[in-house]
Amino acid sequence: MHQKSLLWMNRRMAVIACAVLAAAVSLMPRCFADDNSTHHFKIGTCDWSIQMPLSVESFEFARRNGLQGIQYSFDAKEEGLDLRLPENRDIIRETVQTTGVGISSLGIGLLNRVPLATTDEAERLVVECIETMAKLQEEAAELEDRDLAAKVSPNIVLLAFFGKADINGKPELIQTVIEKLKRVAPLAERHGFTLALETLLNEADHRHILASVGSPAVKIYYDTGNASRMGYDIYREIESLGSENICEIHLKENGDLLGNGDIDFAKVKDLLESMQYKGWLIIEGSFPKRMDRAEATEKNATYALDLFNPSLQSSETDKSQ
Repeated sequence: MHQKSLLWMNRRMAVIACAVLAAAVSLMPRCFADDNSTHHFKIGTCDWSIQMPLSVESFEFARRNGLQGIQYSFDAKEEGLDLRLPENRDIIRETVQTTGVGISSLGIGLLNRVPLATTDEAERLVVECIETMAKLQEEAAELEDRDLAAKVSPNIVLLAFFGKADINGKPELIQTVIEKLKRVAPLAERHGFTLALETLLNEADHRHILASVGSPAVKIYYDTGNASRMGYDIYREIESLGSENICEIHLKENGDLLGNGDIDFAKVKDLLESMQYKGWLIIEGSFPKRMDRAEATEKNATYALDLFNPSLQSSETDKSQ
């Protein structure tokens, strides 16, 4: 064979090899995206659950226990480090920067005593919270540290419906909540925020509210312990509602530590991975009788981190050796 022919064939084979390599490389992101073993969950706890509401101590607690976030309370005016006040927002930003622990979301537990369905005060409280989140967002936009900006600008607020605020089995109150959500949802939409409903309702009632309000700003805050206590099939509900309807999740067991009760959290993890859930997992409750809340949450944090992020835990162990 002539030398020119050999050169031509070698060039042609090189072109083909490059094309094959390029095709393989183009498929790599898809392969990694489908590899659930590389999925890392963001795990935190709520400040009220550890009895450290509206404080810098909750962030320190999270840091000591390897957690990434705190669900921060939004309460009555001037309670604790009230985020309505600019000086308190400065303190929390400094705390986040120091600890590396972000604000996963806000939570209005006060709505359990001041129900959205039956008081005008509750609706004003939700609006105040949205306006405060907008302030956090504006101030974060001025920060040069973009990682810090993301950690101090939460876009989800939990609206609680327990105790006096329970609307389960009360269609007239559900309808009132729908009407009020229709009024406040546009304000949340304007800023890209989510109003997360944590209730004792089943999936059908939740879907009724979502469809009736008709706003992308209204989603479900799913609580494994509450749903299990009500007798709902939490695995079917999580899978059915999916990531498009569930914006954040409370990891909770009823009267026991995570992993020691009736809920199969390994199955929950598999479901969340299969539906490519990207939101936060927030540890709440799960206190056995006569166990200190902080001690219980420390144990729950170890369990959650080992189960949901085992590769990260292995990496941290390797670094320490």
